[in-house]
Amino acid sequence: MNNSNSFDVVIVEDEPHLAGLHRDFIEQNFHLRVVGIAATLEQARSLLELHQPRLILLDNFLPDGQGVNLIDSPLLKSFDCSVIFITAASDMQTCSQAMRSGAFDYIIKPVSFHRLRSSLERFMQLVKTLRHVKTVDQNALDRLYNLPAINAASAPSTKGIEPNTLEKVQRIFTSRPDISWSVEQVVEEVGISKTTGRRYLEYCVEMGIIGVEMQYGNIGHPRRLYRKIGG
Repeated sequence: MNNSNSFDVVIVEDEPHLAGLHRDFIEQNFHLRVVGIAATLEQARSLLELHQPRLILLDNFLPDGQGVNLIDSPLLKSFDCSVIFITAASDMQTCSQAMRSGAFDYIIKPVSFHRLRSSLERFMQLVKTLRHVKTVDQNALDRLYNLPAINAASAPSTKGIEPNTLEKVQRIFTSRPDISWSVEQVVEEVGISKTTGRRYLEYCVEMGIIGVEMQYGNIGHPRRLYRKIGG
């Protein structure tokens, strides 16, 4: 790490657009620096050996194996590193294995950025506490190790949100971040109904991926336009 006030992060995710969303989100909102993105376990191991990051955002289903097996590996245990496990795997066996192996948190896809923010805030608080506090009482420990993350209740509901459709909507904004999109343009591009398009766009707004601009004309109501945050 070049800056003692920031922490190195490796993202292990085989969907490039999603890895990019995670990178942009954490670098814009936290003192975290993404030093590498891996799409396979082999690439992940190389990046871990090279950078020894303080945090990993780890997907499970990768082309050459399951990420959950990396959490308890001797490589990862050889340096101080926390794992936020982000996966579509919601079965209890995978969840139990990840937690037993020492995952700091477990987030199920499609990712709510409110939920991810909560997890990262808790991680940053843990690191800060470990740096500056020599002894703790039970209340402090309970706050540090409170699972699930304390702000998860405020996350937007994923009911009615299908991962593949969400991916298509997000890709529009990540591939062309300088363009503001209307609902009509998005639904035509993705091939969904206007009602569905509005639901996915507002979900992305709640997650903090895109923002809303109001376009005022001479006649009628203002139009809502959507644009990638940080684009």
